[in-house]
Amino acid sequence: MAAGAQAAPADELVWLKRAVFVLVAPRMVLAGIRDDSDEAARARSEAVLALVILSGIATVLWSPVAGRVMDVNGIHAEDGLDVAVWAFIGGLLYGSVLYFGGGLLLYLFTRIVGGITYRQVRHVLAFASAPIALSLLLVWPVRLAVYGEDLFRSGGSDHGAGNYVFVGLELLFVAWSLALLAVGISIVFSNSSSSSAGIS
Repeated sequence: MAAGAQAAPADELVWLKRAVFVLVAPRMVLAGIRDDSDEAARARSEAVLALVILSGIATVLWSPVAGRVMDVNGIHAEDGLDVAVWAFIGGLLYGSVLYFGGGLLLYLFTRIVGGITYRQVRHVLAFASAPIALSLLLVWPVRLAVYGEDLFRSGGSDHGAGNYVFVGLELLFVAWSLALLAVGISIVFSNSSSSSAGIS
């Protein structure tokens, strides 16, 4: 009993590391989502939560609303701390909607072609969002250093060629996420198909 209790945190730590390794070894990490047992899903839960929140925050910060969150006539965050709280709450909400709603749409689509569970689809979606979460840590600090609070005000200095570079970088992270999503769905689906073929 004690050995089982100690194994769970170790498994969770492994999956937290895999949330990073999915960026460099996606097939190995995404193949682990084939195991849809309750124990395996529980071990992935912390990594999934972290990825959903970080990618949600990154997405909210790129939204048009973020560009005017410090406007006097708008939502009006007073300072950087207000923006951080707004981004965290908004990212949590947006990430949750995308995780459950987007996962449901993907699940309905995959049901046409095969037997991937709703939980597997959601977990693939979460791990596929790792590049967007990474953009929060790589692109946003540089963007903040260049433009400061102008990022959150209408008519700030965050326009022109320099901003297009940042937008282009963010689109590359989005494309990377979409590629991981396609790979992940393919890997989990291929396993489900082969299992079905083996049973029949």
